[in-house]
Amino acid sequence: MTALPLIDGLSAIVDRYDGFILDLWGVIHDGVRPYPGVVHCLTELRNRGKQVCLLSNAPRRVPAAVAKLNDMGVDVDLYDAIFTSGEATYEALLDPPDEWHRGLGRNLFHIGPPRDNDVYDTLAGRRRVHTPDQADFVLNTGIDDFDETLADYEPVLTACVERRLPMVCANPDLVVVVDNKLVICAGELARRYEDLGGEVRYHGKPHASVYRRCFQLLGDLAPSRILAVGDSLRTDIAGANAAGIDGLLVTGGIHREELGANWGEHPASESLGQLVETSGHTPVAAIPGLRW
Repeated sequence: MTALPLIDGLSAIVDRYDGFILDLWGVIHDGVRPYPGVVHCLTELRNRGKQVCLLSNAPRRVPAAVAKLNDMGVDVDLYDAIFTSGEATYEALLDPPDEWHRGLGRNLFHIGPPRDNDVYDTLAGRRRVHTPDQADFVLNTGIDDFDETLADYEPVLTACVERRLPMVCANPDLVVVVDNKLVICAGELARRYEDLGGEVRYHGKPHASVYRRCFQLLGDLAPSRILAVGDSLRTDIAGANAAGIDGLLVTGGIHREELGANWGEHPASESLGQLVETSGHTPVAAIPGLRW
């Protein structure tokens, strides 16, 4: 097992890259506030003329993600572009990319909170219904309340499977860090739906289409000059590997408890190496948090 390089700040490797694809939850912020050092790091990237695209598995559209960042003090002048899995889902429902999406039908049953309604509420030709037996398909954006568990959704998932409803998942993440707490995401509901026999299509990381969009937003830089930064081996690093770009793992996000490290500190090399090897996804280095 080869030891993964550990860096204290992005300045250690910044000169290798011209473009950066940065995750939001677990990297830029914890769902409530930016992590210490993030705004300074983004400012330093800006000062050096680096291109920055934020890429999130947030199941809502870009304007909502921008507004949330603004409220946290992460201003629009700190990055060049932003794309979300919610935006990708909206686009797939607006202009279906394949036969599967074209066959979804008109009536959607939404599993998720009202804050995610922008994924569908302006779509002509789509209509929200309120029970599975009225629906043609399921739009899954996640749980309503951060204290809910997978068991809370077993009845509705079972009802949708019994109706043989295809599911569109607007966030492939299994969990996310919210104010230092792990909370399940739409991806966990979708995984259970598949276990029950349901059919799912996912939009967001690690799937290739969102990286193609980021490459366009970054101005088609050479892949060798782009670094993706994220806290999930399963989505961020896997997506970077599949897209042919380098990935930097933030260890202070969703893997922090597994690694047994305090926030802002490096985990033990052996623990990190085992986690990376087990995942099958390979970052070029690891960093405690997005800091300069």
